[in-house]
Amino acid sequence: MKKLSNACLYSANADFIEQLYEAYLSDPDSVDADWRQYFDALRADDHLRQEIPHGPVREKFARLARQRPAPATTAGSAPLSPQQSAHKQVSVLQLINAYRFRGHRQAELDPIKQYQRPNVPELEPGFHGLSEADLDTEFNTGSLVAPDSLKLRDILEQVRATYCGPIGAEYMHINETEQKRWIQKRLEGSRATPQYNREQKHRIIGRLTAAKALEEYLHNKYVGQKRFSLEGGESLIPLLDNIVQRGGRADLHEIVIGMAHRGRLNVLVNILGKMPSELFGEFEGKQPENNNGSGDVKYHLGYSSDIAVDNGALHLTLAFNPSHLEIIDPVVEGSVRARQDRRRDVERNQVLPLLIHGDAALAGQGVVMETLNLSQTRGYSTGGTIHVVINNQIGFTTSDPLDSRSTLYCTDVAKMIQAPILHVNGDDPEAVVFAAEFALDYRTEFNKDVVIDLVCYRRHGHSEADEPAATQPVMYRKIRNHTDAHRQYSDRLIREGTFSKEDIQMLEDDYIKALEENQPVSAPLISKAQREYLVNFEPFKNHRWDEPVDTSLDRDTIARLTESFTRVPEDFQLHKTVEKIIHARRQMGQDEQPFDWGYAEMLAYASLLDAGYPIRISGQDSARGTFFHRHSVIHNQENGDTYLPLQHLKAEQPSFLIINSILSEEAVLAFEYGYSSSQPNGLVMWEAQFGDFANGAQVVIDQFISSSEAKWDRYSGLVMLLPHGYDGQGPEHSSARLERYLQLCAEDNMQVCFPSTAAQMFHMLRRQVLRPYRKPLIVMSPKSLLRHKLSTSTLSDITDHGFQLVIDEIDDIDKHKVRRLLICSGKVYYDLLDARRDNDIDNIAIARIEQLYPFPKRELSELVASYPNVEDVVWVQEEPRNQGACAYLLESLNLFGSLNNNQQLLIIARPYSASPAVGSPSRHLEQQRQLVQEALLLEAQESSDDKARKSA
Repeated sequence: MKKLSNACLYSANADFIEQLYEAYLSDPDSVDADWRQYFDALRADDHLRQEIPHGPVREKFARLARQRPAPATTAGSAPLSPQQSAHKQVSVLQLINAYRFRGHRQAELDPIKQYQRPNVPELEPGFHGLSEADLDTEFNTGSLVAPDSLKLRDILEQVRATYCGPIGAEYMHINETEQKRWIQKRLEGSRATPQYNREQKHRIIGRLTAAKALEEYLHNKYVGQKRFSLEGGESLIPLLDNIVQRGGRADLHEIVIGMAHRGRLNVLVNILGKMPSELFGEFEGKQPENNNGSGDVKYHLGYSSDIAVDNGALHLTLAFNPSHLEIIDPVVEGSVRARQDRRRDVERNQVLPLLIHGDAALAGQGVVMETLNLSQTRGYSTGGTIHVVINNQIGFTTSDPLDSRSTLYCTDVAKMIQAPILHVNGDDPEAVVFAAEFALDYRTEFNKDVVIDLVCYRRHGHSEADEPAATQPVMYRKIRNHTDAHRQYSDRLIREGTFSKEDIQMLEDDYIKALEENQPVSAPLISKAQREYLVNFEPFKNHRWDEPVDTSLDRDTIARLTESFTRVPEDFQLHKTVEKIIHARRQMGQDEQPFDWGYAEMLAYASLLDAGYPIRISGQDSARGTFFHRHSVIHNQENGDTYLPLQHLKAEQPSFLIINSILSEEAVLAFEYGYSSSQPNGLVMWEAQFGDFANGAQVVIDQFISSSEAKWDRYSGLVMLLPHGYDGQGPEHSSARLERYLQLCAEDNMQVCFPSTAAQMFHMLRRQVLRPYRKPLIVMSPKSLLRHKLSTSTLSDITDHGFQLVIDEIDDIDKHKVRRLLICSGKVYYDLLDARRDNDIDNIAIARIEQLYPFPKRELSELVASYPNVEDVVWVQEEPRNQGACAYLLESLNLFGSLNNNQQLLIIARPYSASPAVGSPSRHLEQQRQLVQEALLLEAQESSDDKARKSA
């Protein structure tokens, strides 16, 4: 800590000191520790209180100042008055602050110097009323990490070196004083200029050589093939290498990396240790041995390895990634959260998420903002992410920054979470490594996100087949004439005598030799690292979806669990409606009344927790339930406290977390997918507020949920609850777009279920976890059925049954009399059932398909065959004919041979429509009435619209 200098205690500094004292009164931590101690003592001496005037303080400083000489003035200049001197001192502090705020605008960031640095008036002394005559005057340095007082020229030299060199820092947007002081100490104390020894420089040039040599080797060996070269941004490799090695010393156990195409192959080989022969085989078109699916291009593939670090092994994972660039961000965050939870890493310091972005994608894709918005929330925090931007200063093929964003920097979006941002010149590898050290240490200290903007360029086009000069002639003329970072740094090391030219050449020769001999060229790999906490899906492979599993519960277990999840603390004041719901659930557990969907869910969750399976549920109103049915979190009406009964089933139990998510579908669903892909031994669920809200997450569904196993051999047991049903609530609150999921179904890649009773929901959720089978489960979940009297169940449905793929007619109908068999799913079943009973129809049966995919061919065939005289088999759906399950069922029923030659398949649905549903409640009811009448062969009644047309 600096000792408070007597030089500042003269009357000319009274205004400055009063400003400090006012800041101290507002927040003692906002001033330096030495000033804080002085003010503490001052208040103790004078018995000052916060609300009294500052006059006594000013008088005390005046007395002190009269005992000390006035500051020296520049030779030949007239003495300054106390007021002038005070004004100059304040101006110096403002100048220091100007560099902290805006010094980055004049930092030397652009390797190819294509943009002229702007003139920033606030960085000139004259802007603040300071002149050359003041350069040799000593001023107090305030909170600058420096001696208490310095000449103005020395202050200027320090702030320019710190903030206008190869690193441009943005951090003054951060509210927390502690974090800003930490950053200032780190940057200003070293002038943002590292002092590395020979060993450290050897590692940097070694990794830089690896980055360059691999790209040149691939460029010459596989001419014209796409690889999305790292050339121009080679400093990424020493940056990542430093984080890996320092991460090991910081007691990290895992790093999960997400990145798109640019430089991915280089990272795989030089950081994760992918064998050169594997990469070469992919260039030569060889299929990986462990992937029997469709596979993917080489620059989408992931990898994992264990790297030797100082304290043992560090597990590295590079996530598989589609071409949708930033969509991998929340997937990585979810995977990291699962790994932290598995390790019981409540401090979130053992597993690090590291995201590598492109500049245009970072600024352009909304999922970035959504992911940042998740970062500090309770259910999604991972303890801070290190973000690295490979800033090529050009988006995709031809996009100029003026066309790719509306912000000054591509990283401005990170300011929304007050992340510090270091812009660093990619041609200065030592500055890049310094930024890496800063980022990891900041994340370790504060568990907050931090951004490194690696300002570089792209040596080739978007891919190696492009000719970028056609659209960017000036930029690529500069690039063609530009000396690369490896050559610049090598020359620098040779000039300073650290290495010889022969030393540098030997590094490259040794690297190429290792490539050709198929040796690892990363840091040393560890083949027998500890695997206790790593993801293991092996027990779930090679199992079928139709393997039997017992999902029933006995009555004693039901009673015990019900008592546990309906228990409320004695002093807890419940809302009257919630109190009635909990009381009803106690009766349901005793079989005193039929149980509803809310009880079915709670009992399913309790039973899985009791069996040792953790549960994680998220959605925009999941804790209560969008339709006021779940109430897994209850609220004290007196003080707002919350209580989760499912967290208090017994002393030792797995975690139960249910989260009301941010108002996002894409990032949240991707996060939950990532979590499920790293947590095979639990139930992970995402619930849409309404089913078609999942439209906003279609990329996640297409690129990960439906196809990750086929492309990458990656598994997930994620459950998606999508409220679905035509209740007259309009186009956006009716359809979960069932047809889209069925269109994506193939190769048993996922499950699509449409449960129609509370017991079916119970068995379906338990089946998802208890089977040694992990595939995503898409559920058309109910809305109005949550309280429908006919969709309830009894305890015997739990104790005596399991999940039924197909449900036959439930009324006592003679199957020999049945001429028409209606088959449906979901809510429309109850509309049909009510109408049939009302009209005493006994020759039409109604059956339900509860699992649409994988299609229950045998079960449906047996059901149809049990009706010997059926002539018409009719698929009935609420959705328009061009939507819903219609097209899928037409193909499935015919291909799977569920019908015999004497039967015809008919379709009853709403008319073809561009919109999922009508907006008028009356039109909805009319459509529903007509649909039911047609299905049951009832005499059509004229609608009011028909009558009006006829009368007209």
